[in-house]
Amino acid sequence: MFFILSKILLFLIKPIVWVFVLLIFAIASKQAKQRKRYAICALAVFFLFSNSFIVGKIINSYEAGYPKLQHYDVGIVLGGFSGLNKRNNEIVFNGAGDRLFQAIALYKKGNIKQILLSSGSANLIDKKVKEADLALKYLKLIGIPDSAILIENQSRNTIENARYSLALIAKKNPKAKILVITSAWHIPRAKLIFNKLTRQKPEYYPTNFSGNTEFELHDFIIPNAGALGAWEMLFKEWIGLIADRIRH
Repeated sequence: MFFILSKILLFLIKPIVWVFVLLIFAIASKQAKQRKRYAICALAVFFLFSNSFIVGKIINSYEAGYPKLQHYDVGIVLGGFSGLNKRNNEIVFNGAGDRLFQAIALYKKGNIKQILLSSGSANLIDKKVKEADLALKYLKLIGIPDSAILIENQSRNTIENARYSLALIAKKNPKAKILVITSAWHIPRAKLIFNKLTRQKPEYYPTNFSGNTEFELHDFIIPNAGALGAWEMLFKEWIGLIADRIRH
């Protein structure tokens, strides 16, 4: 039930949904003053949340920086970076694909001995396709040996990522030095969860940064649809962070 409610919440936190709701109120209002107020509110919400500079600065201040790399026994790659391309039944990467690519690079450099793929299915309907299984096939395709890969394909969220991955590592190598590899904006939440579940505090490696360090003129004045999506991502993380703090 909680999983289903979380999916509904993801829809409600979209700023573009708020804009449409305000516009509907504006159209449905019988009084001219109310229509004007709702219309102005809709425009204000749209311009605020579509501004690339504002969201870029906020995300940049929230995202984690790089750790001082050492040598790790396991690098845990948190899911949400890919899906199934139904045209050819192969893996297709999304914007978070950098999570896996950076893990591969860290393995090739010798920073991690094993890559642990942690991800089941986050689909409410089709639960047969497991992201970790798709990624496993890809790693084998590019020549990563079986001995360097661990699989956890049951988790559906970050809490389960941590719980199931740490349980697997405890069986294989209880004293393993762990590096958690995930998106830079996801690290604050991942850190809260992982650190609560293990005494051996992992280190965290950020990937696919969303915040900007430099801006151009159009970022200040021209609305950007990508900014709306960035706010949605931030709200999702903040709500999840608050919920995880309460639960833990």
